[in-house]
Amino acid sequence: MEIIHGQMSPEVIERNLYQFLTGKVNVLVCTPIIGSGIDIPTANTIIINRADMFGLADIYQLRGRVGRSEEEAYAYLLVPSLKALTEEAKKRLKALMQFVELGSGFKLALSDLKIRGAGQLLGVNQSGHINSVGYELYLELLQNTIKALKGEKIQDWEPEVNIKVPAYIPSDYIKEPEERLSIYKELVLIKSEEELEEFLEELADRYGNYPEEVENLAKIYQLKLFMKRLEIPLIEEKGKNLLFLVKNSELLPGFRKVSSKLRLPIRVKEGQGITKVILVLEKASPLEIALQALKILS
Repeated sequence: MEIIHGQMSPEVIERNLYQFLTGKVNVLVCTPIIGSGIDIPTANTIIINRADMFGLADIYQLRGRVGRSEEEAYAYLLVPSLKALTEEAKKRLKALMQFVELGSGFKLALSDLKIRGAGQLLGVNQSGHINSVGYELYLELLQNTIKALKGEKIQDWEPEVNIKVPAYIPSDYIKEPEERLSIYKELVLIKSEEELEEFLEELADRYGNYPEEVENLAKIYQLKLFMKRLEIPLIEEKGKNLLFLVKNSELLPGFRKVSSKLRLPIRVKEGQGITKVILVLEKASPLEIALQALKILS
């Protein structure tokens, strides 16, 4: 066993580290100095004492000292007592346990920002706080402002899906209410099908195979992504009919193609600025038909 800390001379630190690198000693006891970009491919276990005293970025950096080759790695975070932890410390440790896959540094940084708060954006004389409107809404407002300054089109409407299916995260799948809320927030921020696919893979990896309710929820969000792109503000199940409100009249030939491909009767009611397209479902699942229809239109 060897020891390393910042009060040692560079020569002693180098000697002790070399002993560990070459395998002459199996255990290296050290201060957080080890987190300063040192690459030890053979190290496969790190034990961090009083993990509650470290910041999120510090622990992430320390945790990254192991598992830097093909060796399976383990990080043990020791705390005196879970009950004695502050709320912020609990959130930090929970975030570390949540984001363990390769390349999760950005998500961890966002979690750190949410836990600590972002403060003022540009200097001490600025007023207002991200906390007062919520981080996600602040980002959306900032993004819309940037788009407006660039002269780009801003989509300030949210598509609505009224289909009678159970679509939520059950408590027996994710028990902690805070975790379920965090997952809902992640889902709301998804902007593409690729992101949705990655989200579902991460969800299954963290919590196991997701139930039908979660699958329905994901499909509804997938529908909304299509709807925004195609300018369809509403999809609604009405008895045996599936109603689409369509802003873009150029989609009407596409809907006739949908009717032909899915072998479903279609009715079209054209109005000023908006058109109602109705598919007669018979025995088909409304959610599946809506998804198939928008995939054909896309």
